[in-house]
Amino acid sequence: MTVTRLRTVLAVLGLTAVVTAAAGCGGGDGAAQDAAIAKDGTVDLAKVTLRVGDQKGGQNALLTAAGELKGVKYKVEFKQFTSGPPLLEAVNANAVDFGAVGNSPPVFAAAAGSDIKIIAAAELGLTGQAVLVPKNSAIRTPAELKGRRIAVAKGSSAHYHLLAVLKKAGLGFKDVQPQYLAPPDALAAFSQGKLDAWAVWDPYTAQGESQANARILLDGNGYTTGYNLLVASEKTLGNKAKETALRDYIARQRRALVWAAEHPKEWGAVWSKDTGLPLAVAEVAAKRRVAKLLKVDDALVTHEQQVADAFADQKLIPGKVDMSEFVDRRFNDIEVK
Repeated sequence: MTVTRLRTVLAVLGLTAVVTAAAGCGGGDGAAQDAAIAKDGTVDLAKVTLRVGDQKGGQNALLTAAGELKGVKYKVEFKQFTSGPPLLEAVNANAVDFGAVGNSPPVFAAAAGSDIKIIAAAELGLTGQAVLVPKNSAIRTPAELKGRRIAVAKGSSAHYHLLAVLKKAGLGFKDVQPQYLAPPDALAAFSQGKLDAWAVWDPYTAQGESQANARILLDGNGYTTGYNLLVASEKTLGNKAKETALRDYIARQRRALVWAAEHPKEWGAVWSKDTGLPLAVAEVAAKRRVAKLLKVDDALVTHEQQVADAFADQKLIPGKVDMSEFVDRRFNDIEVK
């Protein structure tokens, strides 16, 4: 799909993103990676660059904290995005090679016809995936969200969480007043009393509790998945040099997730420094985001299909999408000890 076509589809969905020099990022980079492959088929990793779509407190912070960027033979470039949907637009446009997102951005990308594949997965704790309300709010049950102004980042994991919460309460998006806001904007609106509720994820959940007098109406348990998904472009996966480097990166990223789960205090300190969040807030979020490594298997596809079907049923994406077409299982043999 062309950048112009993808922007058109995302505009229909209400998504926006900035793709820096997307049309020009692919050709030269691909030629450089081809030069890394010797005639005998071996790959010179020193000539390979992986461009990673990242978010604040994301891949760069995690791998650095865990010491997993030490001794890397290839070059790693991290490019920052505000959330998963614009990150995956950049993946599709070949502005970056891959990135980590939640369970919903790949669905919106698939619905837009993006050339992306889910290549690795982990399950994060669901306590920090929450619907927040003001501490003194009269809202005590999901049914009482009817007619309320609820902030959520469109196409994010929180978007599906909110959808699942409403469905279980016998409601749909037509029954509430969704306010499609990025987390920083939602935090400001929530703090100013302009919202009745806010569906979001950690560390913003912990930030809302600490700085915006919020309480958790309910968390993600029983409603959603805590998927942390690595998603790559088909072009990246079709390049042997990048695929070789990506295999090494995935092993490092998975080891880093295990490290963070076992060292929440240390991870919280790094997270705080990278995001600018108070240490106490980052530590709470770190303790709640304990990761369990997963395979890209039939169970994952089934859960992602449920997410896609839920959005399609509410006409939040244009038609049905088959999520089995947007996974690649070639890295399932990577074991982390």
